[in-house]
Amino acid sequence: MASLAIKGGTPVRKAPFPVWPVWGDEEIANLTEVVKSGKWGRINGKVTERFEQKYAAYQEAKHGIAVNSGTTALRLALTAADVNPGSEVICPAYTFIATASAAVEAGCVPVFIDIDPQTYNMDANAIEQAISPRTEAIMPVHFAGRPADMDAIMAVAQKHHLKVIEDAAQAWGAEWKGKRVGALADAGCFSFQSSKNINAGEGGIILTNDDLIAKFARSHHNCGRSDDGLWYEHFYFGGNYRITEFQSAVLLAQLERYDELLKIRQQNLNTLNELLQPIEGIQVLPQDERVTSHACHLYIFRYQKDHFAGKSKEVFIEALRKEGIPCSAGYSIPLYRQPVFLNRAFGPRGKSVALPVNYQTFQCPETEKACYEEAVWFTQNILLATEEDMKDIAEAIAKIKEHVDQL
Repeated sequence: MASLAIKGGTPVRKAPFPVWPVWGDEEIANLTEVVKSGKWGRINGKVTERFEQKYAAYQEAKHGIAVNSGTTALRLALTAADVNPGSEVICPAYTFIATASAAVEAGCVPVFIDIDPQTYNMDANAIEQAISPRTEAIMPVHFAGRPADMDAIMAVAQKHHLKVIEDAAQAWGAEWKGKRVGALADAGCFSFQSSKNINAGEGGIILTNDDLIAKFARSHHNCGRSDDGLWYEHFYFGGNYRITEFQSAVLLAQLERYDELLKIRQQNLNTLNELLQPIEGIQVLPQDERVTSHACHLYIFRYQKDHFAGKSKEVFIEALRKEGIPCSAGYSIPLYRQPVFLNRAFGPRGKSVALPVNYQTFQCPETEKACYEEAVWFTQNILLATEEDMKDIAEAIAKIKEHVDQL
């Protein structure tokens, strides 16, 4: 009888999956050009402006303001969209902390709502009950590269006169009903951090079709200056949140090859869905015809322990890793259970501050199931592998299920 690798058996595979980042002569040539130009910061250079224009056009947006991180992009977008300090911003409970911390840095209070387990995006049906007289904005996350239900979210926002800032940190090239995300609402924000599908080590960008939001975002990211003002003339409070010409040079090259890599990821996502669908206890996230392009930053399935002899997600993941399949449990706790929120540690050195919400009372059952019981992630580099590699993933999962009694 075959043994599981975790029990000393032969793993399904020993070969590595593709490494990240993918880079080539284009990045080197662009970086060399910047070095030789002597113009390394965006103030005197032209490379960042070129990237802003190209990326905004790629996402079908009018304006692009490149900044030093996706978190900064979210923070500045809230301020530029006239979301006031002290107001509440509705966020999903299942997302990276940057979504919420950007709101806190903008002086706002995050209010968390549950996710739809079929998409792992914000449950649009939960928004209205989270609205209070202090609510001024909704911040949906296009999690894993899958667009959130923008029709439902925008309908609620328009009804209650709320701003919508898309957290598109994982959603380069994603489309909702044929339109690219990032400019479907008041503003959208992307990340170019080292794990991201378009990568400059660090970086981010704000997209918007609103001239006024663009004006203030550009000013806030450049120390409160005005485009037509003097250098030492500051009209608003801001900071130095500028990206460098080096990062923009890399991003131009990354953007050029992005569609080619996106196609591979999308093909492998569909292949994995087909391969895993028949395995009882592995729930793939259903397709939605309104999602006309998935950015495939993560591949996620829902693990059902009842079909694996009650073995926990942690036990399953460790067994899968031993079979040669890199995987992750994803976010370990809901955002409202992070110590910084439970302790209201928004003050200097984590000092507790008074807030109009009590995070200890928040309950989001689907988020908790995702964190503690169900969500299993494959990162985007796994989706750059071959169809045969996808078959290895399915074989490894099927092997664990068949021999679950060994765990």
